[in-house]
Amino acid sequence: MANFVLRSAEPKDVADILRLIKELAKFEEMEEKVVLTEKDLLEDGFGDHPFYHCLVAEVPKDQCTEGFSVIGFAMYYFTYDPWIGKLLYLEDFYVMQEFRGLGIGSQILKVLSEIAVKTRCSSMHFIVAENNKQSIEFYKRRGAADLSSEEGWRLFEIQKQDLVKMTAK
Repeated sequence: MANFVLRSAEPKDVADILRLIKELAKFEEMEEKVVLTEKDLLEDGFGDHPFYHCLVAEVPKDQCTEGFSVIGFAMYYFTYDPWIGKLLYLEDFYVMQEFRGLGIGSQILKVLSEIAVKTRCSSMHFIVAENNKQSIEFYKRRGAADLSSEEGWRLFEIQKQDLVKMTAK
């Protein structure tokens, strides 16, 4: 296992979190979709009523790659399902390529599981891109069920301009 620290993100981490979000988006070939700024992350995650929580994985300076000591993150929030109650929703989870296979991702998932159990969540939900076979297998090895194939759910989105239109009606 790699020498690393897993901790709650702090306001000083927003630049690294955004860098990792962009790396993940590039990996998913969706880099142009990231419009979030450091200011957004700071305001949305570190105020009186944060919209998200975040864990960061950090390695000692001597193990850093390209000068970055924050090498992974997991962004999550809590939601509620009227059938089963509280859920921990894992929005994004990423470890830099050169630090994969060292147990960092497994430890992040373990800590998220501990948080979910401690807060009495009934489960943890997340979405994985269909072409990300490596991540799908990572989650399945840990007991994840693919609800899109088992239950037939589909993900929908109503974009901001359409939300605005609906408010005008």
